[in-house]
Amino acid sequence: MRKLLILSGKGGTGKTTVAAAFIDFLRAKAFADCDVDAPNLHLVTRMDIHPERKDYYGSQKAIIDPFRCTGCGLCLAKCRFSAITQYNSHCKINEYACEGCGICQYVCPANAVSLVDDVAGEQILYKGSRVFSTAKLKMGRGNSGKLVTEVKTALFKFVPKNEFAIIDGSPGIGCPVIASVSGVDLVLIVTEPSLSGIHDMRRILKTTRLLGTKVAVCVNKSDTCPQNAKAIQSFCAENDTPFVGLIPYDKQVAVAINAGHSLADVDCPARTALKSVLEKVLPLLKESRK
Repeated sequence: MRKLLILSGKGGTGKTTVAAAFIDFLRAKAFADCDVDAPNLHLVTRMDIHPERKDYYGSQKAIIDPFRCTGCGLCLAKCRFSAITQYNSHCKINEYACEGCGICQYVCPANAVSLVDDVAGEQILYKGSRVFSTAKLKMGRGNSGKLVTEVKTALFKFVPKNEFAIIDGSPGIGCPVIASVSGVDLVLIVTEPSLSGIHDMRRILKTTRLLGTKVAVCVNKSDTCPQNAKAIQSFCAENDTPFVGLIPYDKQVAVAINAGHSLADVDCPARTALKSVLEKVLPLLKESRK
């Protein structure tokens, strides 16, 4: 199975727009959204089947039995995350602040505290003529990298090995990005011609290279600052990084996305540019398997 991962150093560069267009251009049978903190690929993939859903369990959280709690306040005093508050005669845990360290359970003289498995999110899998794996992490939960791995595992489990998979990743360089990069054949970085876009593109390039993954770069909204777009091209040439195209700013993008369509369905300059980018990416993807 060939696996193409689409990343961006920062949010808002258009990586999901690129991923959705590629999926429709190729009529891909396998794709995933690994941006588990804020998944949105499902908005433009138009899956017409009901998905399978299951809870995702992350780290444990503390709970306090109000009938056993004596309100002594010892757990409150020892909690370094300020996750405990006192209400009248008993204490209560703030699930969003609790890190599951267990100190409250350790110090409680009344054995009123216990650690329980926490439902940290939800995995969603569409299985039909196409397979789409995604997930959503609950607010304030960690272990996003582990959930990304579960999303990919679910996708690969139900897709034939000879299929082509497109994966929409997370912005940044943190745990979900690292988990997304693992095992893919090529990473396409979608950047923008802004100072923050250039800075974060360099960070994600460094991260992917440390992980030993082949990478290519394209610039979205390239005509909003041609000078910076040219600087990105020069940087890629100087650092032996394949540069696969410029995508112009196009008002039709917002219109299409708001209507729930990918750019593959819209006749506009951005669609033409995306098709050209894809044509340059596919040979690089084939080379990465040699």
